[in-house]
Amino acid sequence: MISKIDRKATRKIRHLRVRRKINGTAECPRLCVYRSNSNLYAQIVDDVAGNTIVSASTLDKDIKTKKANKEAAKEVGNLIAKKAIEKKIKTVVFDRGGYIYHGIVKELAEAAREGGLEF
Repeated sequence: MISKIDRKATRKIRHLRVRRKINGTAECPRLCVYRSNSNLYAQIVDDVAGNTIVSASTLDKDIKTKKANKEAAKEVGNLIAKKAIEKKIKTVVFDRGGYIYHGIVKELAEAAREGGLEF
């Protein structure tokens, strides 16, 4: 009998593998992405101090699209870039959170690059 693959568990394993290599500092923090079925979240984290510097999601009042789709990803990417530049953060390390760099995650990353972040 073939057992069903647990997609959440495999994503967690991929995320832990990526997190072993990526670490955010005060000079170059980590831009991490999380997507659920209904919402999309992005935050810039300083792992040394252990705090979140900037965050944006589809739940924010500035975002018009309230779903986890490509249009919302562009809006969240632009918003996180705008907030980061206000806090004088230019360069970040991109943490895709175990997700494939395709679709929503790719749109968010490209929008953040267009907004002025470098990674």
